[in-house]
Amino acid sequence: MEPFEIIGRYYGEGSKARNLLEAHSRKVAGKALEAAKRLSAKERLDLDFIFEAAILHDIGIFFTNAPEIGCHGDKPYICHGFRGRELLEKEGLPRHALVCETHIGVGLTVEDIKAQGLPLPLRNMAPHTLEEKIISYADKFFSKGGDPEREKPLAEVRASIKKYGADKLRVFDEWHRLFGADSC
Repeated sequence: MEPFEIIGRYYGEGSKARNLLEAHSRKVAGKALEAAKRLSAKERLDLDFIFEAAILHDIGIFFTNAPEIGCHGDKPYICHGFRGRELLEKEGLPRHALVCETHIGVGLTVEDIKAQGLPLPLRNMAPHTLEEKIISYADKFFSKGGDPEREKPLAEVRASIKKYGADKLRVFDEWHRLFGADSC
């Protein structure tokens, strides 16, 4: 399976959205693989899957109305996860599809969706497998806006997560203890 070929089915060659998506996804994949390799002595992780899923985790952004990153769809940006899941399920990639849906924040619960009035299906969208958690963790360090090559410092990532509650920050901090460079 070639993830960039799948991206090419939905994004025009040289388009702003594709360029940002690929640059962002490469950075996320690199950080995710670094974390996975640190854990590989302790855990059996599928590195090929981590690479592929990290490249495809944001494939649903073109469904959204985010012109600053070249996306001109009709959905709010928060919808890119579940729309990416639907797309990859149609592509026959159900495991990769779950990463699309579960990488938002540190995961969304049904309670989160209801409390925030999010335009999402009412289902648990939190990562469960180590691979899903690693990709979600790595994603927090890179943005598609501004400079997609810039890795955010840990303090900046923590501050952005903290806005969503102490419980979300606890999840991220636990991931950082497991996956962060200074954790091994």
